[in-house]
Amino acid sequence: MKIYAGGVDGNRSLERGIEILRAFRPGIDTLGNSEIAERTGLARSTVSRLTRTLVNTGMLDEAPDTKGYRLAASVIGLGHAMRSGSPVLNTIGPLMRAESFKRKLNVGLATADRTMMVYLESVRYSPRATLRNIVAGQQIPMELTSLGRAYLAGLGKPERTALITQFKRRTAAATRALLDEVSASIATVERQGYCSVSWQRGVLAVAAPLVVDGLPVYALNMSLQDVEPSDALAAELGAYLLAFASKCKAALSM
Repeated sequence: MKIYAGGVDGNRSLERGIEILRAFRPGIDTLGNSEIAERTGLARSTVSRLTRTLVNTGMLDEAPDTKGYRLAASVIGLGHAMRSGSPVLNTIGPLMRAESFKRKLNVGLATADRTMMVYLESVRYSPRATLRNIVAGQQIPMELTSLGRAYLAGLGKPERTALITQFKRRTAAATRALLDEVSASIATVERQGYCSVSWQRGVLAVAAPLVVDGLPVYALNMSLQDVEPSDALAAELGAYLLAFASKCKAALSM
């Protein structure tokens, strides 16, 4: 799938280099120049030149056994710098851990990466009273999840419409029925402050937008595993979530 579209302003070589880095996803160990060209829509000669530059600058490592490339360790360093320097995570992270332990459920914070939601933090509650953090950076489909639909509800109409248009272009799975579900979830958020989605068997998740002046739009969620989803359980989680979202907004506004 070709994903590159050059910007009107800015440095085209930098934009293309970033698209090459974006071509590497979880589950992909190495990519060759031909595969990168196919994923980005860039010319093979352009990819060859830029992968060499990315190797020289320490962003990619060569994989001689496959004649391809893999992400270098410096990429992890960038992610760590983002997490450790984020005022949002530094403020909300401790609150999330405390809430997860108090309510005995999972708490997540995410924002958008194009048409995907990327977890910034996810605190998982274990029945054994131990906490396990899912690695930040995990991505989930925006249109299928409560986090994504809550995020859409927190956007202005032009931004929301543009994303929904991309869902239609991205995959045949964006059927009319699915888009109707997305619209219904957005309306639910506007009416009651949160929406609930059970896109994985045995999991119930509720999510709400987190909108604070001067910050990007985020989404908070709470979820339970190994449960039978119901309206009553969703309402209970929703009440917890709205109270917690208010606490987070107050902390971020200080």
